[in-house]
Amino acid sequence: MKRWNRVLLKLSGEALAGEKKTGFDEATVKEVARQVKESAETGVQVGIVIGGGNFWRGRSSSAIDRTKADQIGMLATVMNCIYVSEIFRSSGMRTEIFTPFSVGSFTELFSKDKALAFMASGGIAFFAGGTGHPYFSTDTGITLRAVELEADCILLAKSIDGVYDSDPALNPEARRYDTIPIQEVIDRKLAVVDLTASIMCMEHRIPMAVFDLNEKDGIANAMQGKINGTIVTV
Repeated sequence: MKRWNRVLLKLSGEALAGEKKTGFDEATVKEVARQVKESAETGVQVGIVIGGGNFWRGRSSSAIDRTKADQIGMLATVMNCIYVSEIFRSSGMRTEIFTPFSVGSFTELFSKDKALAFMASGGIAFFAGGTGHPYFSTDTGITLRAVELEADCILLAKSIDGVYDSDPALNPEARRYDTIPIQEVIDRKLAVVDLTASIMCMEHRIPMAVFDLNEKDGIANAMQGKINGTIVTV
């Protein structure tokens, strides 16, 4: 597998919470920072998107309007990026948080040119707030940024070590794919990312790599194109 030049890394909010399942597990975040720093020092340009599930799962409540629930979720991703970017800074990296809407002085309003220039200079760019609109997930948000920034690959660090033909938690005979075409992912509804994001990846030919966040050096290896998981081809 070739070495990537520019990647976007998707981190699960729940995974960063560790066993607590809410908030943050600092040791986990520091380990992510170590691996990203190691990769950035080799010249890989890195952008990061973080889900908000460690703070908010608004769709489970029928008492809140969907638009308002999604807005709360967007703000959860901003909080996550502020925290994680500060851990990255304490580890010696330069960071900038970009959002599609103004958050006062907390973040920088997203600009393709500014983001590319910052990443090219060796800084780690965080993309918070999703697309800035309700009814779109952070899967769609990272795919949109990957297309805009012409990323080589979307790296999906999950709590599972790849894409399976069925749920391995329910089926002990589930088979993991080493590679799988995006069209098959869509046809079989394998839910690597949501359908909107899958179609965008297919149309714009952005491959994805799915691997275990908790595997030793999993992120560092993935950023060098060494995937111990599943490559979703386009």
